[in-house]
Amino acid sequence: MTTPPALNVLFICTGNSARSILAEAMLNQLGRGHFRAFSAGSQPRGRVHPLALQTLRHLHFDDTGLSSKSWGVFAEPDAPRMDFVITVCDQAAGEVCPVWPGQPITAHWGVADPAAVEGSDDAKRHAFLDMAVTLKRRTEFLLALPLAKLETLAIQREVRDIGKR
Repeated sequence: MTTPPALNVLFICTGNSARSILAEAMLNQLGRGHFRAFSAGSQPRGRVHPLALQTLRHLHFDDTGLSSKSWGVFAEPDAPRMDFVITVCDQAAGEVCPVWPGQPITAHWGVADPAAVEGSDDAKRHAFLDMAVTLKRRTEFLLALPLAKLETLAIQREVRDIGKR
């Protein structure tokens, strides 16, 4: 019996510095070869937020090689073909996205921007942790879907419903 190829997932957020970065790292680790996750932004900040990296390490996720990049990288002809494109912030969900080759399944898993939280360092760390817990739970829901047994439209519905949980 052959193992099916990993499914490619692109997480998009405007700045690609926190939410999409955490989703990428979590799915890559939790997906254990069944998924290959990437992240990008429409207006990337060019750096990963330090609290995003701290949160990943706190939750025992690997933060190696994570970077803030443009979604244009994944619209190039030689880019990996995406099976799923998931927006994780409200701004990116409303933007006109590039045309993704292969008609990937799309969904919106909106999460509040922890980088926008003002106040004490503890309040900021708490906001990042809350966001991470939400994304981890949604990632686990995705991993629990019986993808091999579902039709494409059912997969589309299920993946979109994850963002509403």
